[in-house]
Amino acid sequence: MSKALRLSEKWFQRGLWLVALVFAGFLIGLGGTLVGDLPKVEAVRTLDDFMDRAATDQARAQQKDAQRAAQEAQDRLEQARLQLQVAQSDVANVRQGFGNWIATRRATERPEQDPELIERTRALDTLQARERQARASVEAEQQKLLDAQQTQAQSQRRLGELQEAAQGAYTQALRAQELRVFGYRLALTLPLLAVAGWLFARQRHSRWWPFVWGFILFAVFAFFVELVPYLPSYGGYVRYVVGIVLTVLVGRWAIVALQRYLERQRDAEARPEQQRREAVGYDTALARMGKGVCPGCERAVDMKNTETDFCPHCGLGLFNRCGHCGTRKNAFSRFCQACGTTAEQGQGLPLGQVAPGLGSGQPMADPAS
Repeated sequence: MSKALRLSEKWFQRGLWLVALVFAGFLIGLGGTLVGDLPKVEAVRTLDDFMDRAATDQARAQQKDAQRAAQEAQDRLEQARLQLQVAQSDVANVRQGFGNWIATRRATERPEQDPELIERTRALDTLQARERQARASVEAEQQKLLDAQQTQAQSQRRLGELQEAAQGAYTQALRAQELRVFGYRLALTLPLLAVAGWLFARQRHSRWWPFVWGFILFAVFAFFVELVPYLPSYGGYVRYVVGIVLTVLVGRWAIVALQRYLERQRDAEARPEQQRREAVGYDTALARMGKGVCPGCERAVDMKNTETDFCPHCGLGLFNRCGHCGTRKNAFSRFCQACGTTAEQGQGLPLGQVAPGLGSGQPMADPAS
């Protein structure tokens, strides 16, 4: 059909298709935003909503206190270990010096050094006592850290038990909420699909067809593409069932339309040629002949063969001669391409006849021969 359209008309058609696509794009964007925001109509449910509130708060408070106590015990333990390390280093140094001094004392055997021996021994005992005290502090902090960790583990187990007890009710409520949101989405997209089907059947050839096709594209995209990421697992069944139903309906419509078309063609081919010619529109005839098919029966015909003047399938006249200049022309043309005479002024003559005023009874020669 595009070959029979005027140049400006072709660009207008392309521009209108662009309008349809842009219209569909904005509708798709609006629909995507709306579908994405549909879950917000439902309050967000969490597992905590189905747990024992008092027991949960108590377990979490206990866990929080245990974490804080464990952190404090860990900090004190690090300090105690540092003090123990210092005490151990002091004891080691004093013990080494004391050993060296004892060796010297034995070598010299001087009695006046006995008070110093007692003093050195007392200092070493003091450092060793300090080391034992630091070790005890480390052990005490380790015990506190272990108690805090065990308390934290107990509160965590208690929370796990509460969560496990609430999991069933939470899953059931989440499933029900998912069903409701799914229903909202279907309630939005299914009517759009139904309206798109009605528009396709009744309005796709109307003067407002760009908006009709834009809405159809939007509805199909919204249901079969845009809705998919938001569908629960069972939503696929609905999508496939709707797809099957639509395929069956479209297939049935196509089969019935084909049968009606074949019946119309058989009835048309049984009519006289003049009636069949009048039933074919000008643009339709030019478009079909440009595609190499008969305008009447739509079967393939060799249009490039200059000897083909009638359809070999239905007998419809395809070419004749201008009644004014005798040029072979398309039988459906409104003007002669050689002299510009209208079809009404110079009725087309069958090829081989004499045009008035072109000779004394001599048949016209085919320009191609």
